[in-house]
Amino acid sequence: MGCSTLYHLAKLGVTDAILLERNKLTSGTTWHSAAQVRALRSTRNLTDLIRYSVSLYSELEGETGQATGWINKGSLSIATSTDRLTHIKRQEALARSFGVAATSIDAGEAKERWPLMNADDVIGAVWSPDDGRVSPSDLCAALVKGARNRGAHVFEETGVTGILTKAGKIVGVETDGGTIRCEAIALCTGLWSRKAGAMAGVSVPVWPCEHFYLLTKPVDGINGNRPTLSDHDSHLYIRDDSGGLLVGCFESMGKAIDPELLGEDFAFQLLSEDWDHFEPMMLNALHRLPVLETAEVRMLLNGPESFTPDGSFLLGEAAETPGLFLGCGMNSVGVATGGGAGMALAHCIVEGHMPFDLGEASPSRFPECFSSVEALSARVPEILGTHYEITYPGRAHATARRLRSSPLEASFKTAGARCGQFYGWERPLYFDCRHEPKLTFGKPAWFDQVGREVAAAHERAGLFDQSTFGKIAVYGPDAESFLNRLCANDMTRPPGRTIYTAMLNVRGGFESDLTALRLSDERFRLYVGTGAIKRDMAWLGRNLKDDERVTLLDETEDYCVLGLMGPQSSDIARALGGTALMDIGYFRHAEVEIAGLPVRAARLSYVGEAGWEITCRQADGRRLYEALWEAGASPCGLYAQGSMRIEKRYLAYGHDLDTDITPLEAGLDFAVAWQSEFIGRDALLKRRDEGTASRMVSILFDDEDVVPLGNEPICLGDEIVGQTTSAAFGYRVGRPVALGYVGTTTPGVREGAKLHVDIAGELCRGTMSLSASFDPKGHRLR
Repeated sequence: MGCSTLYHLAKLGVTDAILLERNKLTSGTTWHSAAQVRALRSTRNLTDLIRYSVSLYSELEGETGQATGWINKGSLSIATSTDRLTHIKRQEALARSFGVAATSIDAGEAKERWPLMNADDVIGAVWSPDDGRVSPSDLCAALVKGARNRGAHVFEETGVTGILTKAGKIVGVETDGGTIRCEAIALCTGLWSRKAGAMAGVSVPVWPCEHFYLLTKPVDGINGNRPTLSDHDSHLYIRDDSGGLLVGCFESMGKAIDPELLGEDFAFQLLSEDWDHFEPMMLNALHRLPVLETAEVRMLLNGPESFTPDGSFLLGEAAETPGLFLGCGMNSVGVATGGGAGMALAHCIVEGHMPFDLGEASPSRFPECFSSVEALSARVPEILGTHYEITYPGRAHATARRLRSSPLEASFKTAGARCGQFYGWERPLYFDCRHEPKLTFGKPAWFDQVGREVAAAHERAGLFDQSTFGKIAVYGPDAESFLNRLCANDMTRPPGRTIYTAMLNVRGGFESDLTALRLSDERFRLYVGTGAIKRDMAWLGRNLKDDERVTLLDETEDYCVLGLMGPQSSDIARALGGTALMDIGYFRHAEVEIAGLPVRAARLSYVGEAGWEITCRQADGRRLYEALWEAGASPCGLYAQGSMRIEKRYLAYGHDLDTDITPLEAGLDFAVAWQSEFIGRDALLKRRDEGTASRMVSILFDDEDVVPLGNEPICLGDEIVGQTTSAAFGYRVGRPVALGYVGTTTPGVREGAKLHVDIAGELCRGTMSLSASFDPKGHRLR
């Protein structure tokens, strides 16, 4: 990562870039990496990073004269269970959508491509011809040579002892050879990144695990290079190595190791062999490759690799300290991703933003609680194990839970909540959960319960917890003008108004979508997404001018927010003394009293049913929740909320919105005050004049039994014309519904068109609409 970032900075003309290495280049993890390069990832942009890597690795030798060891022999993913076959067929469909070569093949053809494999239990496979591998040490040498040729410098055996900041911004580094003044630092420090980040006051949730692979002496049947064989049901990856075999694993539960135990001089050493730990994987390998029974073992390599709490790497500027950039926590994809990730990080340093949306890798996605030794050492062994897990919907982490405490936790437990973890919080997914659900790609175990919760909110009254939403106080004499510059909507509305708005970047893309309550002439409260608080606070802070009299304050944990939604909500409010709620107009808010508690109620809905979002002091949260529940409101979870918002075509940041999407594609330009001078306006006007290449649509499926999940290709005939972003069963319309973006220039893509969604290789028909699948007209407060 460091060598790639240096190379790309130099390529962008930053000739005074330097790389500091405490030991020698490739020490730590890089030198012993298995260095597989597999293109397909879960999103188009992550996939594009690796495709860039593939292109770079194959061209570097021609540029620098230094070989990279690039070998393009493809990869073969086999399935030995029906769910694994569904999983890899979903990957194949995704690959088609992203333009990555991938083809389903049968067990016989898979055996032909890997003759040493026991294929008796193989039921299908996917062949990816463009994948390959590289020599990590040669690759770094080529990158450094290319960087030096452009004026960059490398200092080995130079340890960093401190990071210097002034007014919270980077101004330099202290090394054991002296002080260096600089404006930006990229931490590409691998498994030591947590300690390095702390020198700049930045939490970097990275922790190492032991990673194992077996190397054999030459075996009969290995002639030349073979494709990488992925047997993920057995937790294995397999390839040739110097005429023998390399058999690596991502076992179900890894072994964490404290970096302090390794010591600062840990460079080209390895950890102790642990055959007891590797034995279950060895048995799997003997089943898949019978030739291993007689193969001579060269060594069981055990080296440390760093992981994050969610299995995605960290790439971008730290929210806490401007000028500090992270390129670390690579979760065993550092070599594959490194070329593209180094390009993206260099672009971010020079241009101030990523070349395209990479929200999955944003350093701001973790709260502080994930950076503790206790949380990391518990979570990362599980993350190593999820590397090859089947990506079932509803899959949840078991470790490092309950990191943040909600005042409603006892109420959730009484109601039988099944919770998921979001930004450290435990949020109810659904209620009345009586046993551990069996995960599946078909109709989920919670299907009927979620239907009951939707029915409650649609026919009576539902109670939704939204307390984890980020809450930001923006106040001061210049609060209005400041927010008018940052927000696309008109923020000059009088106190008592509720405003839905976007904050856009200079390219017109969404940095955030939020709801703002104007509390007084000089005070606003912004409600942002649960996982957006650190990112949005940083965005606001970095765009605040020195002479603007504005204060920003994170109030997230000061308040609870409860959604009371449904036609009987008014009856419940009246019964609890909240008659004043009836006087609040749509997108208005007011201080009122309900259940004897002071609250601020806003008249709006995220589920397409009339009601209020009610904010109270955190200390009053449980009392208010239980009062509403006892008065007849039914607890509803995130799955019900998700189904209802998709039916109503309400969009969610991170699914349907990101930094590349503008309000024009999303159909949210109704919330743009074109007369205002806000960040992103010029780009948005240009996009409006030129026309957009895609637009948001709803798709209502014909077959009520199909199970779309989102992130699937949308097809018109044989042509892929778009991709879904969110999907759920729509209980109010009685059929599955998906949201997604389709191209605007393809003939036949129009209102009412019959499109197909590729769900694990099955083309499922639906009707496209530019409006919501569910129209709540007639469903009003009583």
